[in-house]
Amino acid sequence: MERVRRVLVHFCKDGAAQPAHFVQSITGHFSEGGEDEVEVGCSLERNRFILHRADAGRGVTLKRHAFCPIKHLSVTENAALPLDVQQRGVDVGVATILQTANQKVLLTRRAKELRIFPNIWVPPGGHLELDETLLDAGLRELQEETGLKLEPEEGSPNILGLWESVFPALLSRGLPQRHHIVVYLLLRSPLSHLELQASLSPSPVEVSACLWADRQLVSAVVSDPDGENLDLQRSVSVSQVSADGALSDSSLPLEVFLSRAPVSGPDVERVSSGTMFALKLWLRSLDDL
Repeated sequence: MERVRRVLVHFCKDGAAQPAHFVQSITGHFSEGGEDEVEVGCSLERNRFILHRADAGRGVTLKRHAFCPIKHLSVTENAALPLDVQQRGVDVGVATILQTANQKVLLTRRAKELRIFPNIWVPPGGHLELDETLLDAGLRELQEETGLKLEPEEGSPNILGLWESVFPALLSRGLPQRHHIVVYLLLRSPLSHLELQASLSPSPVEVSACLWADRQLVSAVVSDPDGENLDLQRSVSVSQVSADGALSDSSLPLEVFLSRAPVSGPDVERVSSGTMFALKLWLRSLDDL
């Protein structure tokens, strides 16, 4: 069997680290009553991301969506998965919530040509590579996707939460192809968004637009989509990314950022469910300060 060259999720059981199976719900493993949100401990050891049970108030939040495909996968659907998918294990991703000195966060729209979650708004992020720390991965992905180069000592990173991500996001769109635990890493920059904007140089292969979201917009994004947002402008200022990487000022309807994943049919431009989870935790961190 070919040696795995990826960082995978493991469970700590009886003092040993055991790899999680692709079709195994990570959240469900720690849930005693089928809850979609649990508290866990985590560590990165010898290229294994190890999860274990944590005492209340001493771990980090791990969450899955109520319609998580792995949660609802039937025996028949499980058997229909290609063997290479069944044997993938559960990958680890790192996404950076970059907070500016004036309390804005950077969101990027994934290029429409990308195979996984195209045209979806997310923070910069990607796979955790071998021999990287979580911070190394977050800073590398931030630079690769946006051109922003931050040194480790420039910020004060901490884990906001963990999100169980599956693609496609709904079984109605096809059988699962990828299964990740995404580590949302909060990185506080001493610079304002205007200072960082001057160095922004997104990769058009991965990013088609960027925006600096303030607390008011984030609050609207994570709120009830049927609620009223009377104090917000009906359009949101964004930076569009051209094919050659040039930035241009533009705007999008507020409704784009308030959209939710449709329960059937093709996906729409929206903020990803995992990103909304992380942004809720970010708002909570501001309140704690």
